[in-house]
Amino acid sequence: MIQIARSPAAPQEIDERLQALSTCIKLAVEVERGVPAGGGVMCADCESALLEDGSAQDDIWGADWNPASQQVTFEALINIRPRQNNPSLEIIDPQIRARVSQIVRHLLERP
Repeated sequence: MIQIARSPAAPQEIDERLQALSTCIKLAVEVERGVPAGGGVMCADCESALLEDGSAQDDIWGADWNPASQQVTFEALINIRPRQNNPSLEIIDPQIRARVSQIVRHLLERP
């Protein structure tokens, strides 16, 4: 179940997002509006939800969230963007990485 987080997620919402993969949550994070979509099998599924919600593709980056370890990883097919100087699966720009991490931690990290 793909959900867009606009406020900190309750434990039940985290569990719902984990249904697709059980150990991590695939995410697409919109860095301008500060909202992640998560819960699909692929980051591209989550990206579609954000595009339908009005986000611009250039502002959406893929990541994974592992609730057990509280770790963000920054690799996804949707991150391959030579036109934005990101020719890799991994987000290269440290500012974008920091923004993605900040958004994910604020909305998905459990205290």
